[in-house]
Amino acid sequence: MTTLTLCFDAPMQSWGLRSRGVLRDTAMEPTKSGVVGLLAAAMGVERDDEAGIAELAALRLGIRVDREGLLERDYQTAQNVPTTLGTGHRTVVSERYYLADALFLVALEGPGALLGQLAGAVVAPRWPLCFGRRAFVPARPVLSGIHDGTLERTLREHPWLEHPGRAAPGNHQERLGLRTVIDCGVREAGAQPRHDVPLSFARTARRFATRAVRIGEVPLTEDMIITGEPSCS
Repeated sequence: MTTLTLCFDAPMQSWGLRSRGVLRDTAMEPTKSGVVGLLAAAMGVERDDEAGIAELAALRLGIRVDREGLLERDYQTAQNVPTTLGTGHRTVVSERYYLADALFLVALEGPGALLGQLAGAVVAPRWPLCFGRRAFVPARPVLSGIHDGTLERTLREHPWLEHPGRAAPGNHQERLGLRTVIDCGVREAGAQPRHDVPLSFARTARRFATRAVRIGEVPLTEDMIITGEPSCS
């Protein structure tokens, strides 16, 4: 097995699951549609290229939460919005949620040739990369590396992505484990549904399917804490 690892680090990230109308929510970790959307931008896959999107969505996804984000909410106001009847205008207030100061190790398991192409693409993307919204751009390089081994092994052994100051041994005594969210079979014990597998990103015909995930954790060991610059710095 081959696994590609990415670093999702930014002051703000947003991973919508049920965003509709004036309420824009966020999951507490990257969604599959969000990860596939970022990879599609890197590769130059068009929004309506269903075959290209399906190839990326077929990769097995695992997320390790190296720093839980803080859930924040913004209010945005739009003026002179036409009414549904077209007889006038109104002011619309929308609530938009996002994660502040979150840090994720994103792991993708699949064919080595495709993962190699993706590694090159995120370094030199066709279109700009963002974490859920165009204004939410990466704070450091996205690529972490390509590894031999399974997704689970990579999530257990990959160095913690924290910066040197926060990664000092004395600062993590209460962090016994790092939360993980991993693609799994629908019949596995503890499987939970997530309706976030993209079929099409076409603006007027967005479609999604459901996958199963398993939520767990991996121990934060001394071997995972590095004193130099973390990977993807």
